[in-house]
Amino acid sequence: MRMAVTQNPWQGRVDNGEDGDTTRLFRIVHALETSDLTPLGNAPVLLGFRCDAGVLRNQGRPGAAHGPDAIRQALANVPAHGLPALYDAGNISCEDADLESAQFALAGAVRDVLARGGFPLVLGGGHEVAWGTWQGLRAHLDAQDDAGRVLIINIDAHFDLRTSRPASSGTPFDQIANACAERGQPFDYVCLGVSRLSNTPALFNRADALCVSYVEDLDMQERHLETRLTELASCIDAADHVYLTIDLDALPAAVMPGVSAPAAYGVPLPVVEEVALLVRRSGKLRVADLAEYNPQYDRDHQGARVAARLAWRLLG
Repeated sequence: MRMAVTQNPWQGRVDNGEDGDTTRLFRIVHALETSDLTPLGNAPVLLGFRCDAGVLRNQGRPGAAHGPDAIRQALANVPAHGLPALYDAGNISCEDADLESAQFALAGAVRDVLARGGFPLVLGGGHEVAWGTWQGLRAHLDAQDDAGRVLIINIDAHFDLRTSRPASSGTPFDQIANACAERGQPFDYVCLGVSRLSNTPALFNRADALCVSYVEDLDMQERHLETRLTELASCIDAADHVYLTIDLDALPAAVMPGVSAPAAYGVPLPVVEEVALLVRRSGKLRVADLAEYNPQYDRDHQGARVAARLAWRLLG
């Protein structure tokens, strides 16, 4: 299921003759060999999840499978600004619409990166990526006998708490909720940017039944930022580990056109970025992912650049 990057996206500008540091990310990225068990020392590791199966099951527009390499291409030319190391672990590919096998493979890859002390940043793919990412984090913590509280922060226009099966891009957090219940563990889920126009009353009821903390997009604008950051910091303080997942369809369609379900209103990019920075600086972020980028519907690579900006902020 693991495969190499389909084409080499790590190409960029070489500023020969310029004074000072002109290093760009494509100059420092290294392929992560699975056979090498050298500790990573908290270095960031990119993992691609090339999958449309969950989006198709959820009656969405396919194309997100091509997102990981498009984001890499946008990242390649970004100045490194002192980032000492960056690794690329290649892609997990969903073959023959076998979503469950792809998620299982992703979970194993995330677990392996964490076991080596790396920071996995997963590039989707549809938001079904979250079920695989969370399973990888959970497997790693279990291997460490770590029963610490895990806080899931999802920036998203959708709850993704659908109870229907088979699983899809709309079910990952319901799957996580069920897994937590089976294990007797709390389901600590914060969803920021929920659109009332994109979620049925049934989904709001499901969120309330699971005691989900959520903030609607109307209250995630720049004028609300200070209050939202204060609230989120309190949630992070009470947690031991944080998993941050950003569904790029939370951003306004004018900023992020390349998604399956563009947002008519959305959460402004500065707000999303500040939330990501708060989480990263907390020291509790263990794994993150960017979901739903679909280059087929992008304009002039605009969405790819936005995704790359958020990824760069998370690489830290």
